[in-house]
Amino acid sequence: MLVSLLKKTGLKLSLNDPRWGNRKDDGKKAQEGKKPGEGPPDLDQLWRDFNQRLNAFFGQKNRPDNGGNNGGGSGPRPDMKGAGITAGVVGVIAVFIWLASGAFIVQEGQSGVVLTFGQYARTAPAGLNWRWPYPFQTDETVNVSQVRTVEVGYRTSLRNKQASESLMLTDDENIIDIQFAVQYTLKDPVEWLFSLRDQEDTLRQVAETAIREVVGRSKMDFVLYEGREKVAFDTQKLMQQILEDYKAGVLINNVTMQAVQPPEQVQAAFDDAVKAGQDRERQKNEGQAYANDVIPKARGAAFRLVQEAEAYRAMVTENSEGNASRFKQVLVEYQKAPAVTRDRMYLETMQQVFSSASKVMVDAKTGSNLLYLPLDKLIAQQAASDASAAAARAAAAAPAANTVMPQEAMQTVEVNSRRDSRSSRERESR
Repeated sequence: MLVSLLKKTGLKLSLNDPRWGNRKDDGKKAQEGKKPGEGPPDLDQLWRDFNQRLNAFFGQKNRPDNGGNNGGGSGPRPDMKGAGITAGVVGVIAVFIWLASGAFIVQEGQSGVVLTFGQYARTAPAGLNWRWPYPFQTDETVNVSQVRTVEVGYRTSLRNKQASESLMLTDDENIIDIQFAVQYTLKDPVEWLFSLRDQEDTLRQVAETAIREVVGRSKMDFVLYEGREKVAFDTQKLMQQILEDYKAGVLINNVTMQAVQPPEQVQAAFDDAVKAGQDRERQKNEGQAYANDVIPKARGAAFRLVQEAEAYRAMVTENSEGNASRFKQVLVEYQKAPAVTRDRMYLETMQQVFSSASKVMVDAKTGSNLLYLPLDKLIAQQAASDASAAAARAAAAAPAANTVMPQEAMQTVEVNSRRDSRSSRERESR
């Protein structure tokens, strides 16, 4: 095919040309001693012939060749048919290269957006795609799987603060310093390209607006301590809502609080206030622990006293009721036989009296030296002597210490005799 094309264009490739790839002088020397038709073709001559044909095709006159047409005569007459074929081949190659420039490759995790004269035409999937070459169509490749990050309140490092972004006012009129990062991905590359002019700056402003609104509704202590996660969650939710209204094609994945603290100018005073609050909580907890220890004990003691009082009341009530019932029964029996009841009551009373009093036997008729006999003390001494010898010695010394004078014994006998005579007279009268 190439040979036929060269024949049509009039180009001759002489492989036997001894001047192939040599200079003019070298060519003359190379031709010496060689037969015609031997050696490679002369590339310079081929190029000159090609230029002459192109000049003839575009209507230019054939100019003398600087390389060695020493005769100064004009070249061969141009072949219009060969020139047209050459121009066609060049045009086909140019068109092919122009069409091939419309091919583009979209990597996995990316999306290609094809634009026709700057207007959205279609979205190209991952792989090899083709569009009309420039200037008809262009393409934009957007990475939709990459997790992007925008920083608010700082840049790259927490030390590189941006005070205009990080200082905010809380609901209790305190200033707080917040630095946070927003992680997001793209869910719609078309909206990402055409709905926002400066995407990253817009996202930073949206994040700053959202967190200022959330912090403005919260107390300072809540934002500093227990409310960090809630503030981040509310900020993420509000950012997503604002970006949906903007049709930004962005999905907020996470809002991370990097630093939440008071301003540096009041950091020392705030630390003192925090320590005082911690001391207050500690003392409060200690007092609560003491109360938890004392109050149950006091309640238990009070409950025990109430139960004892209830038991004493029940005992007294039952005893009173029992005594009243016994008295009623005795009254019934007394009404049946008064004398017998009185004797029995007298004997029971005397039994109770004698059981709790010291028992002494006195011989008042005879003039014996034995004036009295303490029976209860003798019984106690006997029991003590059986228990131990030391107790026996102590019990033996006891009668001497408890000796009663004769005059007092006589008075006791007289009192007892009077009581016996009175009781005998009462029995006779009954």
